Amino acid sequence: MTYLQKFLKDNKLFILFVLLMSVFRSAVADWYTVPTGSMQPTIKEGDRIIVNKMAYDLRLPFSQLSLLSTGEPKRGEIVVFESKTADKRLIKRMVGLPGDRISMKEETLYINGQAMPYKITKENPQQLVAIEQLGAINHSIRIDKERSNQRSTFSPLTVPDGYYFVLGDNRRNSADSRVYGLVPRHELKGKASSIAFSVNYDNYYLPRENRFFKDIYSI
Repeated sequence: MTYLQKFLKDNKLFILFVLLMSVFRSAVADWYTVPTGSMQPTIKEGDRIIVNKMAYDLRLPFSQLSLLSTGEPKRGEIVVFESKTADKRLIKRMVGLPGDRISMKEETLYINGQAMPYKITKENPQQLVAIEQLGAINHSIRIDKERSNQRSTFSPLTVPDGYYFVLGDNRRNSADSRVYGLVPRHELKGKASSIAFSVNYDNYYLPRENRFFKDIYSI
C-alpha cells in the first residue's frame, strides 16, 4: 500500500467532511468578510456576513452554472454579486427591479416617481443617519456631509429586463450602480441574511459581542 492510499484510508471521514463542506459553501451557504464601509451603518467593516446562495439560484457546485432559478430578488434585500465591471465581489442593497424607473434628487431616492421617505435619527456637522422606507423594509442609511454630494442626484433611468439597480447604505461613500452600472441577473451570488460574527479593526481586531448571529434586517 502506497503512502497516498494509506493516507486516504486513514482519513476518509475527514476527507468526506471537507468535500461535503466545500460543496455546501459553494452551492448552499457561505460567509463573506466585508472590507469596506459602503454599507454603513447596517454593515460594518469586519463583519462576517452569512449569505444564502440558494436564494435566487441552485448552482452546480464549484461553478457559476445555474441549474434552477429558485427566486427573484426583492426590493430592500441585501445582495452579494460578482461584478465583472468592478472586477470584485460586492455587497449592496437591492433598489431597482426590472421595469422600475429610478432617480435621486438631493439624497432622496425615487422609484417609479414615488419618493422613498426617510426620517433622520441622528445628525451632527459631519454626518446624518436616517431610516429609509424601501418597499416593505425599513433600513438605516448614512450620509457623510464632508464627502462630495456628486452622487446625491441623478437623472431617471429605467431598469431593463434581467438587470438590477443597487445602492450602498453609506450613500456618499459607495461605488454601486451609480458608478459600475446595472447588475445583470447572472452575477448575483446570493442574499445576505445575518452577521455570523464581527471583529473591530480599530480595536486590535477584538470581537464585537453585540453583532454575533445578528439578523441583518433587524439592525
